[in-house]
Amino acid sequence: MAKAKRVCFLYIAQHHQVWHSLSVAVAMARLWPHIKVEIAATTPELLDYVSSLLSELGGADITLVLLPPAWLRRLGGDGAPPKAPMLIANARRLARYDAVITPERTTALLRRLGVRHPLLVYTQHGAGDREGPFEPRLKLFDLVMAAGPKQRDRMLREGWVTSESCAMVGYPKFDLVDALPARDGPRFDKPGPIVLYNPHFHPELGSWSRWGRTVLDAFTKDSRYNLIFAPHIRLFETASSDERAAFAAYAEHPRIHIDLGGPAAADMTYTQRADLYLGDVSSQVYEFLRTPKPCLFLNASGADWRGDPSYQHWLYGQVLDSVDHLGDAVDEAFATHSDYRQAQIEGIAETFDVQNTPASERAAQAIVDKLERVA
Repeated sequence: MAKAKRVCFLYIAQHHQVWHSLSVAVAMARLWPHIKVEIAATTPELLDYVSSLLSELGGADITLVLLPPAWLRRLGGDGAPPKAPMLIANARRLARYDAVITPERTTALLRRLGVRHPLLVYTQHGAGDREGPFEPRLKLFDLVMAAGPKQRDRMLREGWVTSESCAMVGYPKFDLVDALPARDGPRFDKPGPIVLYNPHFHPELGSWSRWGRTVLDAFTKDSRYNLIFAPHIRLFETASSDERAAFAAYAEHPRIHIDLGGPAAADMTYTQRADLYLGDVSSQVYEFLRTPKPCLFLNASGADWRGDPSYQHWLYGQVLDSVDHLGDAVDEAFATHSDYRQAQIEGIAETFDVQNTPASERAAQAIVDKLERVA
């Protein structure tokens, strides 16, 4: 009798990455019960977070594992411990699995460490256009997921994957969001359109370092709009208590909601609730555009973006080279949304491959098929 397969869904980074593969783990545990599914994380807090989501989903036959060592975990302070040292410390443990499934690319380090046995599967953690995720480490994975033809075709065209190592499965995060009860969004003192400002953490491509404070100050003076400030979770991941305290005045404003990295910044609470997206290069714009809505983009880096696939999403709204008249630009974005609506619809269609079979099941099937081929 063949030995049962054992797979690990690995989380070594921040909680937002859980949303990109947890539904795949649940689908595999429910539909392929002969495969032993485990979830391993590097902090108790992250494991508790996973456990709470599993409970909301009605549970699944999944074993939760806290990865050692505790002393290394303490180096992370209140955040995630350093990824590479944790992988080095757990390389032999992870080598015992038949597959290691991860939403981040650092796990490719296992191959550099000489770990050859388990399949390495990369689920992605977003479906954006930024150039950074299209890089050589993808070649070290046995299976790389793609949310849609845009992502798949670019990886193939640039030589990061082959047709055998890439599976187009849709966007499993949507399955998880749809399966869970709706989260309560922020409440404002007065009704009005809600703008989501979602700057990326990249110091050069993002807008925060150059224009962020100007953007927040503009909304404190504009009574027409409510603002959610929810940057990429990594932007303030290592911020000091003093740096975080500097946002107190904004947080006390009746028309501004500040979230520097809480659960709602990852679970689409804000992208679903907001009426207009204000950002730069974050892939969250595609989650926002699951329903076509107005967008406004900030070119704080002075990028020559036209015709560059890394800025494809900037075709879905006006691009600002200055924030001197931000309120007027927001007004115009609402007024001219019809000019961009078709481009948004077409962009979403090439970003997310939607089929009758849920994305999480398609992703799980792709992993199972790969396991069977190497048996």
